[in-house]
Amino acid sequence: MAKIRWPLVIRRTHKWIALFVGIQVVLWTLTGFYMVVVHIDTIHGDHLVRAPAAQPYELTTLAPPSAIVAAAPGATEVRLQRLFDQPVWRVEKANGALLLYDGRTGKRLPPPTEADIRALARRIYTGSGNIVSARLLIEAPLEMQSRKPPYWQVEFEGWNRPTLYLSPATGELISRRHNLWRIFDFAWMLHIMDYQGRTDVNNPLLRVATWSAFAMAFSGAWLLLWSFPKRKKKRAAA
Repeated sequence: MAKIRWPLVIRRTHKWIALFVGIQVVLWTLTGFYMVVVHIDTIHGDHLVRAPAAQPYELTTLAPPSAIVAAAPGATEVRLQRLFDQPVWRVEKANGALLLYDGRTGKRLPPPTEADIRALARRIYTGSGNIVSARLLIEAPLEMQSRKPPYWQVEFEGWNRPTLYLSPATGELISRRHNLWRIFDFAWMLHIMDYQGRTDVNNPLLRVATWSAFAMAFSGAWLLLWSFPKRKKKRAAA
């Protein structure tokens, strides 16, 4: 029986594994570098929107919450907030529907118009660029797969393509996107090897690539140690 030449077997194994997983290792390095260099707050787009200013409410002039609950059967949440600096009651129903009621009269308000959405987006956007487009989406774009439509997409001019997503029922900000976020999302897809949902960090393809990379590193370490010259014991002088 022929003797197994382990160095040759390990070397060939290491070579084929490297061919299989080497490109992914490079992608892990590049995408990881991008995700470390660009600050996560920048990725989130915190710099694109203004924080809401704290404004007190004159409670004596407001419609009581009980009246709002009576006017909106099935309400699961009633919240007081502002719309164009005016108090409104925001009501969420069991089926997920959102309604607005005038904070003082208790009268139900219609959903914001496109002009309202443009004005709201302009008020919260920190940049100086003009609005390029405002569209009511009923199908989620790739960058908003995690959020269920409908929502308004308001895009501003600029190299970064800053985009705000607002609720069609209340005008509230849902999310913000920009090119640095889009690059991050693409890098994240390559990093976790989930090319569809971009959320599964424990998918089979990633596990196979991870264990292959470990095997490549282990076989490379073995070859490195094996390559060191072995010292022969000196024979004792006769």
